[in-house]
Amino acid sequence: MTMTSKNTRPRAGRPVKEDSLNTTAMRRILASSFIGSAIEFYDFVLYATAASLVFNKVFFANVPPAVGLFASFGTLAVGYAARPLGGAIFGHFGDRLGRKGCLIVSMVMMGLGTTAIGLLPTTAQIGLVAPVLLVVLRLLQGIAVGGEWGGAMLVALEHSPAKRRGFAASFANMGGPAGAVMATLMVSAVSIMSKAQFLAWGWRVPFLLSLALVAVGLVIRLKVAETPLFLELEEKAEKKRVPLLEVFTKYPKNLILGTLAGMSSYTVQGLMTVWAISYAVDHGVNQTGVLNVKAIGATLTIVGIWFAARLSDKYGRRPVMLAGMIAGAVLAYPILWLLQTNTLLGFAIGLFLANGIIQGVIFGPFGAYMAELFPTRIRYTGASLTYQSASTLGAGFTPLIASSLVLLAGGSLWLVGLAWTLAFVVAAVCVMATKEGRGADLTGDMR
Repeated sequence: MTMTSKNTRPRAGRPVKEDSLNTTAMRRILASSFIGSAIEFYDFVLYATAASLVFNKVFFANVPPAVGLFASFGTLAVGYAARPLGGAIFGHFGDRLGRKGCLIVSMVMMGLGTTAIGLLPTTAQIGLVAPVLLVVLRLLQGIAVGGEWGGAMLVALEHSPAKRRGFAASFANMGGPAGAVMATLMVSAVSIMSKAQFLAWGWRVPFLLSLALVAVGLVIRLKVAETPLFLELEEKAEKKRVPLLEVFTKYPKNLILGTLAGMSSYTVQGLMTVWAISYAVDHGVNQTGVLNVKAIGATLTIVGIWFAARLSDKYGRRPVMLAGMIAGAVLAYPILWLLQTNTLLGFAIGLFLANGIIQGVIFGPFGAYMAELFPTRIRYTGASLTYQSASTLGAGFTPLIASSLVLLAGGSLWLVGLAWTLAFVVAAVCVMATKEGRGADLTGDMR
C-alpha cells in the first residue's frame, strides 16, 4: 500500500511516498543511502587516516617532523574547506534537476580522485609538484563528498513516511562511520607489513580499491527512483529561483544555528579520529592497535546513530541531540585524561565514549534535523551547506587547532579540553534556539 501527496494525483510509473520502511522499494532506497554514503566516506576518511600516518613522511619528508605533520593536516583541511562548496554546487543542481543524478556524479568524482591519490608520485620522485597535486585531488574529494551527504539523506527522507523520517535519514549518517570502518581496517591490514614497504607502496592499496567500491555503489544507486517530494515540486514549478540565494536571504538563521549545532559532533570527530590517532602513535601506542580501535569505535557510532534516530522519531530531534551535547561537554576532560595515559586501553575507552555515546547520539537525529530546517525547493542546498559547513568548521581545522593548542600549552591538553567544552556549550544553545521539526510539514515554510 502506498500513499500520495494531497496536492497531486499519482501518475503511471511515478514513485510515491511509502507508508512503511519495510517495503522492497524502501529497503532499496535505504540500502542506497547507506552504501553510497559508506563508499564516499571510505574515500574521505581514508585520506584523513593517511594524513595522520603517511603523508607527512611521503609528501612532506624534507621538513622537520612537526612541520610535516602540520602540513599534512593542512591538506586534510583543504578537503573539508571544499565541502561547503560541493554542497552549494550539488545542492543547486539537486534542487533544480533532481537528487538522483547528483548522487551519481558525486560518487564518480570521489572514486576517480581517490584512485588518483593512490597513483600519485612522491615528492622524492617529482618534487613540489607532488604535494600540489595532492592538494588538488583533496579539493576534488571535498567537493564530491560535499554533494554526497545531502542527496543520500534526502533520497531516504523524502521517500519515507513522516513518522519515520528521523530513522530513514539516519542511514546516510550510518554510512559515514561504516565507511570509516572499512577505511581504517584497510589501512590497518596493510600496516602490518614493514614500515619501509608500507611507506613505499602499501598505503596506496586502499586508495586503489576505491574503484571497485564505486562500481558496486553505482549499480545500486542507478536503481533508485527520484524522490516523490521533488517530483511534486517539479509539477508546481517552484524551483525556478537560485536555491543558494534563497538560503542566504530567507533562511540565514537556520543556516547559522544548524551549522553551529552540527559543529559539536564534528569537533569530537576531528579530535578523536584524526588528531588523537597521531597523538597516541607519537606517544608510543601501537599503530595497528590504534587503527583497530578506531574501527571498533566507528562501529559503535553506527549503533549509537541507530538507537538515537529511532528515539528522535518518538521524542523529537532536539531532546536527543541535547543529551549528546551535554555528554560531550561533561566528558571532554575525562576523555583527554584517558588519552594522556599513553596506553591502548586508555585510547580505546576514550574513543569509544567519544564515538559511541557523544557522536552517535548527536548524529542519530542530525540528518532529519538538518532537512527539517528548509523547505523542499531548497532542501538539498540548505541541508548540504549547513551540514558541510559544520563539518568544515568542526572537523576540518580541529587537528590543526589542537596541535597548535598543545604547543601553546607546553604539551598539556587543557586548552584542547577547553575548546572542546565550549564547542558543545555553543551547540546546545543553538539547538535550543531552533524549532522542533519532528512533526513539521516538509512542503511548507520552515522558518
